[in-house]
Amino acid sequence: MVQGRVLLLNGHTWEPLSVITIPRAINLVLAEKAIVVEQSGEFLRTVRDKFPIPSVIALRTYVNVPRRQAHWSRRGVLVRDSFTCIYCGIQPGQLMRGKMLTKSDFTVDHVIPRSRGGRDTWTNTACACYACNHRKGDRLPHEAGMKMAWEPKTPRTSYLVVAVGSGNDTWRRYIEY
Repeated sequence: MVQGRVLLLNGHTWEPLSVITIPRAINLVLAEKAIVVEQSGEFLRTVRDKFPIPSVIALRTYVNVPRRQAHWSRRGVLVRDSFTCIYCGIQPGQLMRGKMLTKSDFTVDHVIPRSRGGRDTWTNTACACYACNHRKGDRLPHEAGMKMAWEPKTPRTSYLVVAVGSGNDTWRRYIEY
């Protein structure tokens, strides 16, 4: 059995719909229900044929799918923000005070602190390095003299947060936040 995942896009709009298995993706392409948008560079080999394994496919027709609400999670916030501090912009692999940062050096900051009634929501939380999170403390960003580099937003669907975090890099251009 072939292991792996493929990003499925809606027809015409190329809006991300789901993450599916490689066999399912190949079946959709062979049945002419979908087209290959991006290839992985690998092949599925049978006795007589070899099929290119897609990384991204799109349905040939548009499917009306109601919007799904993404469930908030700490991991989801970090992945949504690409482990980039909302205040100073530092990322894993960069030096801070002589230390090379890793993903574990980042945390979730509440724009409106929990001590002031802030909640665990997509629009109230963002990735921050420990230094900026500590500096901000229980204050609002402007009270701490800090500016946010972007406005935290709700991602379109929860599975896409996971997909971006652990999926193929070619998926990023098709997944909007």
